[in-house]
Amino acid sequence: MISRHSLIANAAYHDLLQSLRDEAVSTLKGTPTREMRNGRAYWYDVHRVGTTVRKSYIGEDTPALAERLQQHRDLAQERQARAAARTRLVRTLRAEGMLGTDAAVGSILQTAERLGVFRLGGTLVGTQAFRQYEGELGIRISGQQLAQTGDIDIAQFERLSFALEDKVESSLAESFHALDFAPIPSLNHRSVWRWRQTKSNTLVEFLTPSFRAEEDIRDLPALGVAAQSLHFLNYLIAEPIKAAALYRSGVLVQIPRPEAYAIHKLIVADRRKGQDQLKSRKDRAQAALLIEALAEDRPDELREAYDDAMERGPQWRAHIEATLKRVPETAAKLAAL
Repeated sequence: MISRHSLIANAAYHDLLQSLRDEAVSTLKGTPTREMRNGRAYWYDVHRVGTTVRKSYIGEDTPALAERLQQHRDLAQERQARAAARTRLVRTLRAEGMLGTDAAVGSILQTAERLGVFRLGGTLVGTQAFRQYEGELGIRISGQQLAQTGDIDIAQFERLSFALEDKVESSLAESFHALDFAPIPSLNHRSVWRWRQTKSNTLVEFLTPSFRAEEDIRDLPALGVAAQSLHFLNYLIAEPIKAAALYRSGVLVQIPRPEAYAIHKLIVADRRKGQDQLKSRKDRAQAALLIEALAEDRPDELREAYDDAMERGPQWRAHIEATLKRVPETAAKLAAL
């Protein structure tokens, strides 16, 4: 049985998310400009720095974003009032029992947002993303083990990182150092893709989809870091959504669609071997909870995500079917869609 948040919590969360999205366009430095790239439309903030014209990536063109951009000057005048309102909304959500973000994780998410990681297509994945589905779906994530982690995983498409012609506001490595995060050297690559905080053991990792046979280390120039490439990750981070993390007055992050996250966890659970069986069990439990909620609230989206994954090839089907054999109740919900 899915436990739901109250109507008060649901309304407060969506007000918080809307305010954060408004804030994202209220800080533009110049003129919003729409550009076409490979048949798709994107918005850039075109502004002058001295004698140089700079372009900062805003996001892919959508009706909601275009409407906000038309109002960006009015939104800029209301920034202080919105910040105070967001603080009250976060306080309300914590009182309603929605999962908050601790200082170690929150400081990293806030830094990533400030530097433009999520604006540039970075997507929060793993359990930190799973925690955000409380607000997106209005459900309570009751089991502490399901939502507990010291890891922060951020993924970006390698091709997008090259195509954007934009980059983070300042060095992620330097910002991490200021937060007491030390790089973890890679044995086979000069670039760094993992950092660990010395005082909390919090781990930050960067990931990217692999479209080759190997899963190796790749560079993400827009973020100025390297990333571990992984198969099946492209399915997870396609068409991400915005979410509001509960830290201070809220942090606007980007996460996978919940139906994509659920199906991807079925794949990942079967890929884990050896000592990763505890993580595999957690994968199955997270997928089961989301599938139960989505089968009730968003069955069409869940069916489309499941069919999409099953049609991508025999390896995809084999991983999904192997996991579903271990969670028959979840398999039955998908079969009934």
